[in-house]
Amino acid sequence: MKTRRRARLPGLARPGGATANILAFKKAVLLGFLLITIFLSSCAAPDTRHQIVVSTRDQRLAVLDRGNLLAVYPVSTSKFGLGDSPGSAFTPLGELAIAKKIGDNAPLGAVFKDRRRTGEIVPPDSPGRDPIVTRILWLRGLEAQNAHAFSRYIYIHGTPEERLIGTPASYGCIRMRSSDIISLYDTVGAGARVTIVDKPLTSVVPSLASADVSSMDARKNSGTLVIR
Repeated sequence: MKTRRRARLPGLARPGGATANILAFKKAVLLGFLLITIFLSSCAAPDTRHQIVVSTRDQRLAVLDRGNLLAVYPVSTSKFGLGDSPGSAFTPLGELAIAKKIGDNAPLGAVFKDRRRTGEIVPPDSPGRDPIVTRILWLRGLEAQNAHAFSRYIYIHGTPEERLIGTPASYGCIRMRSSDIISLYDTVGAGARVTIVDKPLTSVVPSLASADVSSMDARKNSGTLVIR
């Protein structure tokens, strides 16, 4: 005697199928939520509140918050001069922006190679050492005169050669003391505008003229002026 096989209606889930479908649905929802979170975090609004102004003539960098002066730091720009020729070691002029921030929570003196930490720590003014350290603000040019800045890897970054801060000593980047680059890094966000000029800083930041900068001589490697 043949056993009849009970016909199963189309679309009817097998025993346990409903539970499997619910789990699959939950996984899909979770994955979608994670993808949306990643997308939104990568599309964070650019920092339009802060502006950085660098004077290659004064070897100083000013930070502005909605036009108000926050701080002035001594820096070091290129010892080879100014410009943006591909393959050169010049510091570019004009309007740029922070394209990427690299080095969250890295300790002072942490060495970076190709924008990745090597695990090494180099103290300030270590003999014979000149790597990129502590933090990196990677710049992108916004004008024809600095269009190659991003591909030339022009950064604002920390340097162990702190004794040379206040004089042109870099290979195109803008160098800062490790403590200063951490302070700057924590203040500005990606998208913040960076203006590099070959003129006195006071001509671009008039409020600096009334600030107390009498004790700050960048070429003597003196201290940072912080206004709060």
